[in-house]
Amino acid sequence: MRLAVTGASGFVGGAVCRAATEAGWTVHAFGRRAEVAGEHVGGAPYQSWDIARGPLPRPPTVDAVVHCAGSVTDWAPRREQWAANVDGTRHMLETFADVRVVHVSTASVYDPYRPTVAAVENQAPVQRYVNTYGESKAAAERLVSHHPDAVILRPHAIYGPGDTTLLPRVLQAIRGRRLIAVGDGTQRISLTSVANLTQACLLAAGADATGIFNVTDAEPVLLADALTTILAERAIPARVKFVPLPVAWPVAWLAEKFARRNAPPRLTRYAVSHLAYERTLDITAARTVLGYEPLPTSFAGASRW
Repeated sequence: MRLAVTGASGFVGGAVCRAATEAGWTVHAFGRRAEVAGEHVGGAPYQSWDIARGPLPRPPTVDAVVHCAGSVTDWAPRREQWAANVDGTRHMLETFADVRVVHVSTASVYDPYRPTVAAVENQAPVQRYVNTYGESKAAAERLVSHHPDAVILRPHAIYGPGDTTLLPRVLQAIRGRRLIAVGDGTQRISLTSVANLTQACLLAAGADATGIFNVTDAEPVLLADALTTILAERAIPARVKFVPLPVAWPVAWLAEKFARRNAPPRLTRYAVSHLAYERTLDITAARTVLGYEPLPTSFAGASRW
């Protein structure tokens, strides 16, 4: 299998490169950074490509592309985020017009204003989003859906070695000996380890099927249990303190209103919406169609992430 990977300089893209090269595939790695360490991409040849700027001249001949590139922050200027997630996806499709596409999307395309309870794939995209991130990822999905040979994967809250988003955000929420969270802790959430996501990416690249698939760990977990386990694994002497949604939402709104453009607020409405409600996804389709066999949620080794 000859594979191209966009976003290879990042967390997920690098993991996909390493898994594919370990499987014996020929990998071409692309990322926005000028250069990356060879071990980050499993020794694959690396080329700098900012997908927001346009299609790639003289792309390699490949059988499939796994599209991991994009902006994952929930606090970025709309123009920048749209360029990375929508224009960038369009440029990827133009570059690899005749090969299989595996697009790594997000569960943030589901309705952020209500609980996501064992959501199935046809419940998104929706018409309303809290921020440009969900809106732009939904728009990118719509572009990919017109490609004749495409798979869209929807993970939720990706974590694991090299995590640059979820774990740092949890650690930033610690105040003294308290980890501040939203809700009451009993809400169930589906998480996606980077190992499970890379498994899904490789399965999708080699499969005959097309369509949209939720990809998470084997079973949901309780938010309180997940946060407590992370603190224990990191040996952090803190306990989780939950703030009710009616209190957290206006605080997040005010934090956003008075935040400086180059200094994201510590709490956003996007973060509140993903913490306060149940966020679980049905992965039956991925199991039955792609042969996806996810491992359970585990934060073992989180002290080294």
